[in-house]
Amino acid sequence: MTETELQHSEQIRKVFFVSDRTGLTAESYGKCLLAQFPDLEFETITLAFVDTPEKALQAREKINETSLESNLKPVVFSTLVHDDEQYIIESANACVISLFHSYIGSLESFFGVESSHKQGVSRIAFSDTTYQRRLDAIDFALSHDDGVRPDHYNDADVILAGVSRCGKTPTSLYLAMNFSLKVANYPLTPEDLSSDELPQCLLDNIDKLVGLTIKPVPLSRIRRQRRPGSEYASLEICQAELTQAQAMFDKAGIAVFETTDTSIEEISSRVVRALGLGRERVRESVLMFNKSIKAR
Repeated sequence: MTETELQHSEQIRKVFFVSDRTGLTAESYGKCLLAQFPDLEFETITLAFVDTPEKALQAREKINETSLESNLKPVVFSTLVHDDEQYIIESANACVISLFHSYIGSLESFFGVESSHKQGVSRIAFSDTTYQRRLDAIDFALSHDDGVRPDHYNDADVILAGVSRCGKTPTSLYLAMNFSLKVANYPLTPEDLSSDELPQCLLDNIDKLVGLTIKPVPLSRIRRQRRPGSEYASLEICQAELTQAQAMFDKAGIAVFETTDTSIEEISSRVVRALGLGRERVRESVLMFNKSIKAR
């Protein structure tokens, strides 16, 4: 690592998401808060299934090791329910924010009753059909990532297109996990960009197609992390690819969303609305919620 790279790495603050389950809730809330500090850089680490004091001690040790290795004290977002585990995490050498305890006390006072303090109660009891649909959507997104199996695009609910490293894969997975949508994504290669029109496999499914773009400088920075010093990561190549991709999107007349300063959650919501899927998915979510309430 060069001196410049070392200095840059020292300016990146480590952020831990600690949870007694998958960590998705801690990640979602934590990243929303971090997004309010666009001039700072963060590296995130998820410590999931921290559901015993022993695992909490291991998590604290990892956090403390990171604190010793860096000039910047790490930040910890925790959704741990049980006090024993939470107290251990709070003793770490870090800024610890409990996303659970910050609100539960106020709600207990307001309702006049104590909470159950049960782990995992945020999970909704989905029907077998709904659960299977979500699994199928995730499997579809994984098996149709990065331009794989374009002959199956007629089975997709959404197709995302864009140049390499503009945010297609994370958006695909978020749409699959949170909206149960079958999403394929297609990277526009230099060969594709030598044409004036989008590839035929995309044009054949234009009613499902959305373009993603990004600003040239951040794209160059992202690509340098993957291939330092390459032509692929040069600012000139990034600019040229983005310009040509936008021209192709404009000619096809599809919706295009920029990912530079936009969260995956917001991009996904825009995609759903652009394709007219929003009302259906909201109605489905309400029905699922009502069914889970009646089952309790």
